[in-house]
Amino acid sequence: MDIEMKHIVKAFGSNQVLNDVSILVKHGTIHALMGENGAGKSTLMNILTGLYLKDGGTIKIDGVEKYFANPREAEMAGISFIHQEMNTFTEMTVLENLFLGKEIKNKFGFLSQKEMTRKAVTVFEKLGIEIDLNQVIGTLSVGEQQMIEIAKSMLYDLSFLIMDEPTAALTEKEIEILFEVIKKLKAEGIAIVYISHRMEEIFRITDEITVMRDGLSIDTTQTSETTKDELVKKMVGRDITDYYPDKTAIISDDIFQVKNLTGEGFKNINFSVRRGEIVGFSGLMGAGRTEMMRGIFGLDKIISGEISIDGIILKELTPVNAIANGLGFLTENRKEEGLVLDFSIGENIVLPSLKSFVKKGFVDTKTEDEFVNMMVDRLKIKVQSSRDIVGNLSGGNQQKAVIAKWIGISPKVLILDEPTRGVDVGAKREIYGLMNELAERGVGIIMVSSDLPEILGVSDRVIVIREGEISGEVTREEATQENIMTLATGGKING
Repeated sequence: MDIEMKHIVKAFGSNQVLNDVSILVKHGTIHALMGENGAGKSTLMNILTGLYLKDGGTIKIDGVEKYFANPREAEMAGISFIHQEMNTFTEMTVLENLFLGKEIKNKFGFLSQKEMTRKAVTVFEKLGIEIDLNQVIGTLSVGEQQMIEIAKSMLYDLSFLIMDEPTAALTEKEIEILFEVIKKLKAEGIAIVYISHRMEEIFRITDEITVMRDGLSIDTTQTSETTKDELVKKMVGRDITDYYPDKTAIISDDIFQVKNLTGEGFKNINFSVRRGEIVGFSGLMGAGRTEMMRGIFGLDKIISGEISIDGIILKELTPVNAIANGLGFLTENRKEEGLVLDFSIGENIVLPSLKSFVKKGFVDTKTEDEFVNMMVDRLKIKVQSSRDIVGNLSGGNQQKAVIAKWIGISPKVLILDEPTRGVDVGAKREIYGLMNELAERGVGIIMVSSDLPEILGVSDRVIVIREGEISGEVTREEATQENIMTLATGGKING
């Protein structure tokens, strides 16, 4: 299946999202779609699959003009879109999620568990997935849930597959399995649109690249005929010579200490963070890093141990108490836990620091608006107004809004769990710069990341987690991919 979109235009109210976008994706090719967050990549694909109506332009499938009324109609035509934010029902089983709305029935009109199981097992074997079909999907890791989404798209005859940041939550092993499947699909003549900010993946598996910027298609080129620096320049309209800015913060005394902490998924955790220090937490998917950070912030129950901030032991481990003592937590799950999606951008940004804008019993709306507008400008959040609903922002701009809200509490310690997941290269650079600014003010920063180059480029020190325990720690000088992976897989370094 060849799909050509020409001169596509789309506006939401006064917000012109797509100005003039053209792209041709040929059957049996892997076509990367790249651009900063808010460039219009997802909107373009949502127009193709019938979620949005275009305002102008044409869409041709195998040379014939064609438009879909809704995503279901597109699926029936062999076009599937795996979104970055997973569309799962956490209380239902894996099998129920796979066939929701597409249930297979027998001749008597009853659900055919046998046929659905057979079909699911076939796809799972092809993907290399080993997950119990009767398991409740909410008990799976984020990476496992992502693999279920991929499997869901492959239950029916595929001709055209759109993948939006498909590896963001996958382990290295799962990524390798996915890439093998992608190669098989390509060999079968299936066209794949691959949306990703991970340059190494783009150069490894794609054939062509279309770059978008500010609602325009800037250029399409063969992957083999371009470079990372050229792509970045096309995406952001300027050169970014240093992806990880120099860190100038002065690191001083301890501001945060964790002693003998044990909870669900981790045990006997001991570490400290100093003022102005960025401590990276690395490890394989499922190692217990997120569980640990949730426990520290008081979201999940702690069995034993203690936490102190600025020498004060937290007697009660709850999010309210954590915030009151200067601890902020940017969760990896921004949509479900980081934002109130039907609130405005401004309302989300001031939510944890609302008390600081109250004067004589009333909210000082002028000061509040000034702070919100300052954060929107500083983080380059692409919006028409701070009163826009945050749920309508792109994934990367939502992430910036979450970061902005925690800056508002003037944190002493800030935990960032996958802060740049699904964020474009330009926005990543802005987030790293902001982290450095906070460190310069004496804030202690804990960064959990599955991106090894990011861990190496940003951290002053790296703590590696394996099976819920600290397997080792390396200084900035000792931090290499080899050393971190050795510790993550149970090996030892330095003899």
